[in-house]
Amino acid sequence: MAMSQVERSKKYHEKHGIVQKKFNLDPETVALLERLAQERGESQTAVLKAALAALAEK
Repeated sequence: MAMSQVERSKKYHEKHGIVQKKFNLDPETVALLERLAQERGESQTAVLKAALAALAEK
């Protein structure tokens, strides 16, 4: 029997060491994240990772 999309995603995440996190963000922060991702031509994950790296450098 073929794997479902959920099962394929879970297997992919486990293989690549990806851990899912859930955050509750206000609409303004979500809009900012979406806008920055669009402007940079990157995923929202990439923008968040860059922001965290920049914060860690301070």
